[in-house]
Amino acid sequence: MATKITDASFETDVLGSSTPVLVDFWAEWCGPCRQISPALEELSKELGGKIRIAKLNIDENPKVPDKYGVRGIPTLMIFKDGQIAATKIGAMPKQKIKEWIESTI
Repeated sequence: MATKITDASFETDVLGSSTPVLVDFWAEWCGPCRQISPALEELSKELGGKIRIAKLNIDENPKVPDKYGVRGIPTLMIFKDGQIAATKIGAMPKQKIKEWIESTI
C-alpha cells in the first residue's frame, strides 16, 4: 500500500528512511497520475521489502515539490539514503516502472 506523505512528514518518511522510497508527486486533477496509481499500488505489494512507495499531493503540499524542482506531474523520484537516485516524469506502463525501480535500487 502506498503511503500518503506531506511536506511535514517528508524528512522523516523519505529522507530518513533506511529503505529506498519512490515518491509519486501527483494531484487529483491529473489524469496520468490517476492512470499510474493502480500500478504503483501493485508494485508496492510486489516489491514490499525492497522499496517503499509514497504519494505526495502537490496541491496540498507545495514546499517539497518546489524544493526538488517538480514542474510536471506525475513525477516519480527514487530516494536512497536521503538523496535522489533517479527521476522519471510522465505516465508509463507498470512493467516500465518496475524495470526502472529495479535498475535503480
